[in-house]
Amino acid sequence: MKKNSGIVTFLGNPLTLLGEMITVGTKAPDFTAIGEGLKPVSLKDFPGKVVLISSVPSVDTGVCAAQTRRFNVEAANLGDVAILTISNDLPFALGRFCAAEGIDKVVTLSDHKDTDFGLKYGFLLEELRLLNRGIIVIDKDGIVQYVEYVKENTNHPDYDAALEAAKKLV
Repeated sequence: MKKNSGIVTFLGNPLTLLGEMITVGTKAPDFTAIGEGLKPVSLKDFPGKVVLISSVPSVDTGVCAAQTRRFNVEAANLGDVAILTISNDLPFALGRFCAAEGIDKVVTLSDHKDTDFGLKYGFLLEELRLLNRGIIVIDKDGIVQYVEYVKENTNHPDYDAALEAAKKLV
């Protein structure tokens, strides 16, 4: 398994990303995570759609919650874009968060069970078994068009750049 050390930090401490880091222009690997009702959800479940994947360490933190709320609000302006928020939170925690926050336009997924997304996209933090913060935008043909691995996990991603990338594809 590939290890990418020192590329990202958490509170200034260097961490190791496990898996193959995804790059623009590559075919987005299919992955399976756990969705609402403990049902498996995969990238294949969104054929012909632009997909924005918002990776967060945990919705129980301020920045992750803000990131998820932001994309839920922006969903109305994006048109036919599937927005997925993925973390290693348990599906039950994701459900509680969505209910409490009124999150109804973003599909929340748990990568807790198999870390399939984290490993295939190079977002799994070895030291914490959480996902690195970042954003991926995939076009209707399944090609990655935008990638951001947030360098310091306590910082926000570049929302505007990711949203602009998604809008260009609709």
